[in-house]
Amino acid sequence: MSTESIGRVTRRSLLLGGAGLALTPSLGAWTARAAAPIDRRLAAGPTRARLAGTDRPETDVWAYNGTVPGPFVRLRQGEPVRIVVENRLDQDTTVHWHGIRLPNAMDGVPGLTQPPIMPGESFVYGFTPPDAGTFWYHPHANSLQQLGRGLAGAVIVEEREPVAVDRDLLWLIADWRLTSEARIAAGFGNPMEAAMSGRIGNTVTLNGAMPVDEPVRAGERIRLRLVNAALARIMALRFEGHRPVIVAIDGQPCDPHQPEGGRVLLGPAMRIDIVLDMQGEPGRRYKVVDDFYDGLAYRLTQLAYDEGAPLRAHPLDAPLDLPRNPLPEPEVGSAERHELTLQGGMMGGGALAGVGGMMGGMKGTGMAGMGGGAAWAINGMSMTGDGHAGMEPALTFQRGRSIVLTLRNETAWWHPMHFHGHSFRVFSRNGAPVPYRQWQDTVLMAPKDAVEVAFVADNPGDWMLHCHVMDHQMAGLMTVLRVA
Repeated sequence: MSTESIGRVTRRSLLLGGAGLALTPSLGAWTARAAAPIDRRLAAGPTRARLAGTDRPETDVWAYNGTVPGPFVRLRQGEPVRIVVENRLDQDTTVHWHGIRLPNAMDGVPGLTQPPIMPGESFVYGFTPPDAGTFWYHPHANSLQQLGRGLAGAVIVEEREPVAVDRDLLWLIADWRLTSEARIAAGFGNPMEAAMSGRIGNTVTLNGAMPVDEPVRAGERIRLRLVNAALARIMALRFEGHRPVIVAIDGQPCDPHQPEGGRVLLGPAMRIDIVLDMQGEPGRRYKVVDDFYDGLAYRLTQLAYDEGAPLRAHPLDAPLDLPRNPLPEPEVGSAERHELTLQGGMMGGGALAGVGGMMGGMKGTGMAGMGGGAAWAINGMSMTGDGHAGMEPALTFQRGRSIVLTLRNETAWWHPMHFHGHSFRVFSRNGAPVPYRQWQDTVLMAPKDAVEVAFVADNPGDWMLHCHVMDHQMAGLMTVLRVA
């Protein structure tokens, strides 16, 4: 992994040098390989989008390059990229390249890994993606509002050799809390929500718009990349009449398998690649339903079959396994072992008695979150916000050592725990082995779960570990792990 042309650039130099920088507007246009070197440009700023349907007003949003979601960034495994990010907001921002194993200085955490990008300024991110797969990008400054107002986009790193599918689709799913006038509702950082399930919206979009039918053809094989870009909403997708096969989780290939109970479970920030062999009836429509929350199921979209003859009579005769990425395998027998315990929240004891505060954390008294301070802690310590200079690590690892972490959720709430700069192998959940060789960067933990993960601490720097329910992160469910 290497960097190039790292740091800030002036607005004038960006305008002079940016004429040749472009982003691919959609996955459908990805037919030809771009010539090296790969240059990209993103500008974060205000715009308007029609989130609530064609018969509703447009919504004031924040977006990259004026689109929600931001442009799909297409990269190639092992080839360097240079991405200029310009800040047209009236507040500081950064970009975090979620799930990509890159140098610490490129990780996008203000204060911890880089200075914030101030209004009117720019920053150049340079890295070489080592892994093929599905990733995404979003701010790590004022995360709750900036992500909640639309700043997000997908990153696809292509395999070196094409995968045997007929089509490659991406669904970036987000939810929004809109008023009756289609405005983004106020109330970000509500203390009660911060101590419970977080800010769950009332409008779900697929690739930035109200979902419409997804056209498909009988007999084709589709690779569908699912990205959960919501602030807090957990999703469990059922594909009526179809048998999705999971082939990758968080960008990392796994043993192909059907999801438990037929539902594809996606916590915030997670990505899952599935393969769908389209064996439905021509001319028929099949629902895709999200039924994670009891009594609140809704139809996300429909698979709408063309009436024409099937592309082929039988499913494509090609393996479903994706080529593995160059992840170092941890030596579990000789690994260092540590425990991190998630604490706090409403209905789980409530008070953070004896908890130490940091960067605005609340020390020890009162109901969690109700005073606007820390609602959550890891091993008794709350780190609030988005990342700051002076965040002391909870654990320090020697570079190259194998590490086994046991994550214990002592709260009454679900938490998608994300580790920056690394992918980890998920070995066990509540004492039972986890099958299918699953590597993840965001592991979804149910209340009272205990999950054992392992990784090689091979990427030096100070790395955040935090809950990706953004209210939870901002209210203290965050820590730093150092690789020295």
